[in-house]
Amino acid sequence: MAKKDDVLSSALELSAEERAEVASRLLLSLEDEPEEDPTTVAAAWEVELQKRLDDVRSGRVKGRDGFEMLEASRELLRKKHGV
Repeated sequence: MAKKDDVLSSALELSAEERAEVASRLLLSLEDEPEEDPTTVAAAWEVELQKRLDDVRSGRVKGRDGFEMLEASRELLRKKHGV
C-alpha cells in the first residue's frame, strides 16, 4: 500500500503535462493489446496521408475550408442539442 501511495504522491508533484502523460501511459497499460511500435504507427500514417493527398489531387474528394467545417459542425450541434 505504501508503494502505491508513494507513486501517487510523486505523480501529483509533476506538472499537468507530465501527469497527463503518466495517466495516458497507465491507461494504455490496462489494454489487452500491447502498445504499437511508434515506427509502425508512423509508417501507417504516412501511407494514409499519401492516400488522402492522392485523393484530393486526383479530384476523387473535394477539400472544404476549415472555418466552414467548424461552422457546419457547430450548426449540427445546435440542432441536435438545441443550443
